[in-house]
Amino acid sequence: MQGTGHGAGALVDVVSGSFGAGHDAAAREIADRFEARGHTVRTSDVVDLFPLGLGRLLRASYVQQLRRAPGTWGTVLRGLERPGGLSGLTSRALGTTASGLLRLAADRPEVIVSTHPFASQALGALRAAGRIDVPVATFLTDMSVHRLWVHPAVDVHLAWHPVPAGQARALGGRTAVVAPLACAGGEAWPRSRRDLGLPSGAALALVAGGALGIGQLEWAAYDVAATGLARPVVLCGHNEALRHRLDGVAGVTALGWRDDLPAVLRAVDVVVQNAGGFTSQQAIAAGAPLLSYRCLPGHGETNAAALEQAGMARWVRRPEDLRPALARALTAPRTAGRSAAPALDLVDLLLPDRARVPA
Repeated sequence: MQGTGHGAGALVDVVSGSFGAGHDAAAREIADRFEARGHTVRTSDVVDLFPLGLGRLLRASYVQQLRRAPGTWGTVLRGLERPGGLSGLTSRALGTTASGLLRLAADRPEVIVSTHPFASQALGALRAAGRIDVPVATFLTDMSVHRLWVHPAVDVHLAWHPVPAGQARALGGRTAVVAPLACAGGEAWPRSRRDLGLPSGAALALVAGGALGIGQLEWAAYDVAATGLARPVVLCGHNEALRHRLDGVAGVTALGWRDDLPAVLRAVDVVVQNAGGFTSQQAIAAGAPLLSYRCLPGHGETNAAALEQAGMARWVRRPEDLRPALARALTAPRTAGRSAAPALDLVDLLLPDRARVPA
């Protein structure tokens, strides 16, 4: 996949979506990989490409829906699977980002990479209409693939494991499997639990619900504590209300937003997650045993099913099954990077003739 040249290095556009932190984290990792090869990268947020503040309104509505009525999110995703109705309305709304995306393409980047389904659908529609002749790639950040992620006019859908690649192909997308973006990391951060602000003297279970700290994290923490096998450490992210509620609860440690998450993941004994997004990739890269529990309706449940299919995380569906699942996870060997993805590099794939430009 190639476009026109920009000196020694290529110009690459990466379009993310600030609906949670996982899409932005993937965009940063992709940008780092291109820049390490001497290419120029511009990053954009699809939220800012909507006119009249519509993107910010959509983002705020999404966050409030997941926090106040998470059960309805699964209904929304099922509605988007069907043609017309909600799906048609979404397509029309995404079409309003066209002018901003066309401005990016006018500078003739070698490739445009999307890490959010809104950007992927909008770019695919422009590609299908012949309004963009720059190659477009989608990086699938989740382990499961919703129809909104896939557009037949997108040149390639990049997956970090064969399971999401197969799901994207079944939806009509061209796919390739690349090495995961998440890496073990954490070498520059303190290694002791004390330095990380974590309790010592007990097995630790990190209870995670993504950057927004959403879902039944409190109940999951109480369930973990009730097993007597591990002390729950709740990653509250940007959910300050949750952190304040858990502060002072005996036997529970509440963490706010962390920039040193790779180090935290290497310091805990098991991760209990409910969303299956980028944090799960980071946990796998760090070698932390992973369980899916009290999953979010919609993408949380489909990600849990895909992680279980890939043999990366057991999906614990009932509270009474948590204790034996935790017991097995706590005695399992810790193996970093057990995704077994091929070593195909994203930069080599997208810019095969220009991937070795010296930085």
